[in-house]
Amino acid sequence: MRQLPEADRDAIRLAQDPKFPRLLEQIVATGGCSHPVHLSGSTTTVDGTTGEILHHYDTRNEPGERLLVRCRNRRATICPACSRLHAGDTYHLVRAGLLGGKNVPDSVRHRPRLFVTLTAPSFGLVHRSSEPCRPRRDGGTCEHGRPLGCGLVHTSDVLSAGQPLCPDCYDYTAHVLWHVHASKLWDRFVIDVRRRLASSVGLVQSRFARHARLSFARVAEYQRRAAVHVHAVVRLDGPTGPGDEPPAWGTAQLLIDAVRASARRVLVRTPYSPAVGEMSLRWGAQIDARPLRTDGGGPDDDAVAAYVAKYVTKGASDIGAGTDYRLSTWGDIESAPVTEHVRTLMRTCWRLGGLPEYAPLRLRAWVHTLGYRGHILTKSRAYSTTYTALRAERAHYRGHTDLPHAITERHWRYVGSGHTPGAALVATGIAEDLAESRRLALVTVQEGEWC
Repeated sequence: MRQLPEADRDAIRLAQDPKFPRLLEQIVATGGCSHPVHLSGSTTTVDGTTGEILHHYDTRNEPGERLLVRCRNRRATICPACSRLHAGDTYHLVRAGLLGGKNVPDSVRHRPRLFVTLTAPSFGLVHRSSEPCRPRRDGGTCEHGRPLGCGLVHTSDVLSAGQPLCPDCYDYTAHVLWHVHASKLWDRFVIDVRRRLASSVGLVQSRFARHARLSFARVAEYQRRAAVHVHAVVRLDGPTGPGDEPPAWGTAQLLIDAVRASARRVLVRTPYSPAVGEMSLRWGAQIDARPLRTDGGGPDDDAVAAYVAKYVTKGASDIGAGTDYRLSTWGDIESAPVTEHVRTLMRTCWRLGGLPEYAPLRLRAWVHTLGYRGHILTKSRAYSTTYTALRAERAHYRGHTDLPHAITERHWRYVGSGHTPGAALVATGIAEDLAESRRLALVTVQEGEWC
């Protein structure tokens, strides 16, 4: 036994425990969650009229007197099982706004809809992948003596892809401050699109809401250069939302023109700093707005929903553009497993966070994401359903329903998280088995053998 690895010894210990079958049930119920939350407490449901106890559950009879629940972490690098569930919810959330369903009328598929991509501006030349990097016939060097071009072809997995040709020329300060204000820039972009739509048809801007409503769902993604860009589904509805038809003037082309014009126009000014000055931050020059059509003339709706769902499970660490955990000291930055380019961005974020004029931005709290403070996925209120509604629907499907006229008292407290080494082995095996079962089921459906 002593020669076995710690995880194996712990797994044997768990298997010999009389309560191991119940522990196994809990791990299966979490889908093989890598970092489950441990709760201790009880739930009692009583009839509101008679006071009769209808249901009572207590963790005192559970293994370790605790209940395991999913961590619900969206990042695949942290918990593959929960990230897959989150991706599935995101897929249905985005798809419902494109094709209907989940209490969204099917008529939304015939509305003006766009798939929009907005990028960060250039902060300096970086190495590119999958094509000749930056060929230059005349050669040339920057003011720091470094070449302005690169004739190599970098693959996407090469560390140099996304790294600046000259770190001294690269504007790290603007990069970090753009990340900090990216969410505000998006808000102003949406407001300006509404204003341009109103102006283009002769409406007073303040009365746009009486005629139409702009709905969206957008996801943020880190590029190889460690800068965030945005993918968004944008839809034009009537004034009350998805159940209302848009006005006759609301066309996809009008929406495209408004999106492109607003993306070029809007800006956010940073707070003035004696060390930095005042910067005007804008979207990058690469703007893409493609119509989504039911006749197949544009991107496929299901593919767009799957594309957004894929990126919602990714974090900054997936491409080395940050870490999945907070960095609270300068030493944490120096020891982080990132490239020198990303480390310089982290250092810049930390230094800017020490300036009193930037204190409200709380930059040091967001060093691990290079200053980006927004949610990975955001949506307008009327776009489609919500994560809460999807989770409630799943709970109802599994039989967790609220009884009429019943009162439920819950008393829970957090007592820990994660697995022991042996339980982690079991959870990993369960997650892999479930993933393989889903893969085989998908293959069966695609081959037409499902009945």
